Amino acid sequence: MNFGDAVLNGIPVLVVIIGLVEYSKKFGAEGKICDGLSMGLGLTFGVLYQFSTAGMPTDLAGWFGVALYGFGLGLTASGVWATVTGKNCK
Repeated sequence: MNFGDAVLNGIPVLVVIIGLVEYSKKFGAEGKICDGLSMGLGLTFGVLYQFSTAGMPTDLAGWFGVALYGFGLGLTASGVWATVTGKNCK
């Protein structure tokens, strides 16, 4: 999985997820909330990205691939957010 290729209209999806998590901090989100938010946004955006590029899956292998991509993007976003900010789950 190369999440660097996940670009829509010239905007990297991973950067949007990290930006939204950072923006949520203005509303008081911190710690585990930010970790969960980055995972949730990564999963949601990853699944939607797969739908937009590959279409709706028609079999179990396709659905598994979409889910795996979403979880991978969520984990990557969560890890990048924790690394950049220096804040890990406590």
